[in-house]
Amino acid sequence: MNRAVFLDKDGTLIKDISYNVDPGLIEFEPYAFEALELLYQHEFLLIIITNQPGIAFAYFTEEELKKVYEYIKNELRQQGITLSGFYYCPHHVSGKLQSYAKECNCRKPAPGLLLRAASDMNIDLSQSWVIGDILNDVEAGSNAGCKTILINNGNETEWLLNESRKPDYMVNDLKEAAEIIIKTWV
Repeated sequence: MNRAVFLDKDGTLIKDISYNVDPGLIEFEPYAFEALELLYQHEFLLIIITNQPGIAFAYFTEEELKKVYEYIKNELRQQGITLSGFYYCPHHVSGKLQSYAKECNCRKPAPGLLLRAASDMNIDLSQSWVIGDILNDVEAGSNAGCKTILINNGNETEWLLNESRKPDYMVNDLKEAAEIIIKTWV
């Protein structure tokens, strides 16, 4: 079975600009390339998992989001890093578009995106990690059976803790997260 590192997109891999689908505005977080290169060299699958309620609110389309994915994938490829997957939740219960305005099992903190990726790519979730910038990312990872790392960059504002929302590690950036993962698994 494969092992993976699941990465939140906004605020973790790239700078968080609300509802952005303009590739020209995308800026990677500090040390993103170095961190992902280290994980990729150690044979972790690299998979983005992201909530994208902007689709449900009709701020942008799935096609526009796919252009963001292609941009990120190409930027990583230029650094010698292969992105194995991109899983997103387009839903929100308060969405304007009827087909996306619903409860689902894929919107983090639910683990649906991780479970789908694990099924698609034969991933052992107990040997995998979730890195995110808010506790919903941590909860999704915990609920899927992954180890979790919270990047404490100021994006989490609620700090509602319970057993599934306690990260295994808390770090300042992606590089620290990657180093912990490698030290733990080597």
